[in-house]
Amino acid sequence: MRNTFLRLLFHGGASVMILLLIACNGGSTGTGGNGGGNNTQTGTANIVISDDPTEDWSMVGVKVLSISVTPKGGGTPVNVYTAPTPTPISNLVQLNQIGELLSSANVPVGTYTSATLTLSANPGDVLLIASPDPEAGFAAAPGTTVLSNQIQIVGAKGNAGSLTVPLSVNFVSPLTVTANQSNALDLEFVLGHPACIVPHVPLGGGTVLWAVNFAPAFVQQPVHDITGLALRHLFATVTSVASNHASIAVTRDFLVEPRAIPETAIPSTQSLTILADATNGTTFFDVDINATSTIKDFATQAGTLSGRFVRVAGRFQSDGSFVAVRIWASNSFNSVSLEPEGTVLNVNTSTNIITVTNEQGLSVPVTVNNATQFFQRTPGNAVADATPIGTGAAFLTNVKRGFKVHVGSSAPLATPFVAQTVEIETAAFSGSISAATTTGFTDTRTFRTAVDDYTISLDFVSSNTPNGTDAAGNPIVGFKWLNFTLPSTINSGTTAISNFLSATLGSANFGGSAPIIVPFGNTYGLWNNPANPGNWSALSTVLVPAPTPLATVDINFVTNSTGGSFAITVPNGGLTPVTVNAVNTPGSATLFFQVDRTNGLLTVTPQDITTNAGLTNVSAALVKPTLARVFGVPQNDGSILAFAVIYFTGTQPAA
Repeated sequence: MRNTFLRLLFHGGASVMILLLIACNGGSTGTGGNGGGNNTQTGTANIVISDDPTEDWSMVGVKVLSISVTPKGGGTPVNVYTAPTPTPISNLVQLNQIGELLSSANVPVGTYTSATLTLSANPGDVLLIASPDPEAGFAAAPGTTVLSNQIQIVGAKGNAGSLTVPLSVNFVSPLTVTANQSNALDLEFVLGHPACIVPHVPLGGGTVLWAVNFAPAFVQQPVHDITGLALRHLFATVTSVASNHASIAVTRDFLVEPRAIPETAIPSTQSLTILADATNGTTFFDVDINATSTIKDFATQAGTLSGRFVRVAGRFQSDGSFVAVRIWASNSFNSVSLEPEGTVLNVNTSTNIITVTNEQGLSVPVTVNNATQFFQRTPGNAVADATPIGTGAAFLTNVKRGFKVHVGSSAPLATPFVAQTVEIETAAFSGSISAATTTGFTDTRTFRTAVDDYTISLDFVSSNTPNGTDAAGNPIVGFKWLNFTLPSTINSGTTAISNFLSATLGSANFGGSAPIIVPFGNTYGLWNNPANPGNWSALSTVLVPAPTPLATVDINFVTNSTGGSFAITVPNGGLTPVTVNAVNTPGSATLFFQVDRTNGLLTVTPQDITTNAGLTNVSAALVKPTLARVFGVPQNDGSILAFAVIYFTGTQPAA
């Protein structure tokens, strides 16, 4: 899964993110202190999850049962999210680089130092559905649903029928909830982590098993700017319109996953206030009468909106309030939920049809006509968020496979399905990086289906383009990037581009006909930047660990002062051993995992080489001819700097 790290660490979080936005909500006066348990003053926590894209899956479905935060020094955890009944399934694939707002919760003022998220872990609680067009060699057939008896959820606890996986994380820095101040907490699942979803295809044939191991992929990253967070459309039922018509009150509805026909909703009691954009206007689509208007309040709709279903594209403001950019309303939930949302699978400029994958792994053809408006979600800029970046079928030449989109239609039941709006939620370019210069680089992407391949020249955005903030809250301008295999330090400022050029010069060559490992990056594109008007420019890039094919250890692991090294060869004509370097620096150490399949049980065991025991285990295991996969970034000397190494014991895997 070469594009699984796209969720930029510095662009709002990596992979599946759970964001708690804490905004003071009044309440009685309290004493403050280290914990939240004895303080009656509260704030409102908006709970959001998101993730990274994957070419291989159309659904990675999980049931989030609850989320809690723990006060400094211990004490009773404070619950910030409880799932409605029945528990909805969140399809993490649909959230690549965007967030889904789950609920709002009151949190006592205080300091919190850790969080616990609990997932349901009974058979069938984790759903895996393969993409209609996964990468070549993927272990599941296109579009197939993995049977529950082939999914082994690592870390499940409890009794049959009530199994759960509790996941805890200590915060990098404490979350301090203070009156009259907004706070944000970012908890993440890195779905693209090599040890998160591990397939095992037994050598010689047999049942494929999938180990789903969330623990090593559960981390925290700081959120510096809540206003820049792109959110997935939310579904809700309107309960009332404010007396001043500035806002509506809604209760959240959740989709049934996998989807039902007709679409149905899981109602909840989780309430939310949604503001109209009083400055720029909110686009309001009345699906039942096929009418579109721009509103700055809900005065016109006040008499008819209560009780109706809505779908909302919205954004957070700095004070934590939620503003609607676009709203679709109908008396039928089916009518507001039919529009396809997913990853672009194919763009056909001859027929003016884009194919979008939905959550069932199905390919949905969408017709684009001369009235179709294209938007790029830019929640940090209200005007840009509401302004089309293009109109009509001619714009399709600028849409690539891998983009995450949400398609809107005024006639969702019509055949063919004609797009009224195409929201580009993520302009995701994920490919090999070459020909880097001081002005830009070439991104080349190859797919299982060759017609979708692309090569695009991406200029760096102009040096004065706003680009978020750093860890200290200072604004960043111009291109920024990071190397995922190293500590998450943002490269920005005057040296960012020169450092990027140095980091993308390496390659690892196994010789013969084996694939050459080259720098691979995930780039977030920005439309119509002054650096390249009328085109995409590179706003930010993550150099991600490129995987090797299944390899054989050729030179045994040897420890050294910085960690250790070993060498591997690969099949398909690989003639030359390539050195793999591992580091043991705490906080950025290479990750090692032993994957063992014995008697039908697939286990994933981490090995920590910052400890003597872990280093001893790895040294004993990585000897010729152990099979392993390496995930890393090629270096200028032809070696690979490893982010993660998976090695196999027990029943051996097929290549």
